[in-house]
Amino acid sequence: MVLALVQRLVQMLFVMFGISVVVFLIFFATPGADPAARIAGRNASPEVVAAVRKDFGFDRPLPVQYALMMKRLFITRDLTSFVNRGQQVIPEVIEATPITLSLVVGAAILWVIGGLAVGIIAAATRDSFVDKGLMVIALIGVSMPVFWFGEVMNLISQARFHDTWLFSWVPALGYKPLTTDPVGWFKTLVIPWFTLAALYIGIYGRVLRANLVEAYQEDFIRTAKAKGLSPMRVMMRHALRTSLIPFVTMFGLDFGVLVGGSALLTEVVFGLNGVGRLTYLALLSLDLPMILATVIYASFFVVVANAVVDILYVFIDPRLREG
Repeated sequence: MVLALVQRLVQMLFVMFGISVVVFLIFFATPGADPAARIAGRNASPEVVAAVRKDFGFDRPLPVQYALMMKRLFITRDLTSFVNRGQQVIPEVIEATPITLSLVVGAAILWVIGGLAVGIIAAATRDSFVDKGLMVIALIGVSMPVFWFGEVMNLISQARFHDTWLFSWVPALGYKPLTTDPVGWFKTLVIPWFTLAALYIGIYGRVLRANLVEAYQEDFIRTAKAKGLSPMRVMMRHALRTSLIPFVTMFGLDFGVLVGGSALLTEVVFGLNGVGRLTYLALLSLDLPMILATVIYASFFVVVANAVVDILYVFIDPRLREG
């Protein structure tokens, strides 16, 4: 087990190294991509561009440029923005990370609980009115774009019904740190959590129901029923356990991607200056150091999430422990 974890860690480092190299080459070595000209400005003279290129080390071989960039990013941590001169990249990413983590972790708890509940209840009441009703609600959740649903929630909670007892507790858009104001942190994130989770509750609920229905056709389920086990025990101990593998796979991918910045639309709608918004602004201005830092940050969470999923497989399905 320890050897497998070490191998997985080495693989993670190799993947992140490969991602950093690819991103660096795309923005610094692609023909026509001249970061020195970008920094110097549109109307800069060739002399100014040459001076900037020498000052930032762009006149040195690519391996040296890459090594210097990684050193300033991970060791000295003094890499600065090419657009907002003097703005350090690492503090910006560190400041945005808790906002994105707070949003995605809270939403993930809601969509895992909601997806499990919808999938289990729908499968247990297959072809009944309850099953069909839950699948219709799940389909509605899947069909609603996050930005649209978020704006509707803002319209309801921030404008139309803000003065009523139902939404009078909702604070203004923005983020309040958990360490300084736990109650305010919770209040500002409840509606964003629900907005982001609604889509995934529908997806996970429908996928889990389909997997459970398929599992009930397997021989081991018929054997469990023949032994006289209760329907609840058959569902929770046998059918659900094997049906969770696709569920966990989806969760690992979705969680890693969302923490990496794909929760951008939710962050923008609710005024949360997280990593997604930071990446979006960096792409608009082609701020290469910021893009490099946020991409490596995103790759880290995606790789870690997939590694955790691989470990969970062993605990969910005993068959994977063999060999």
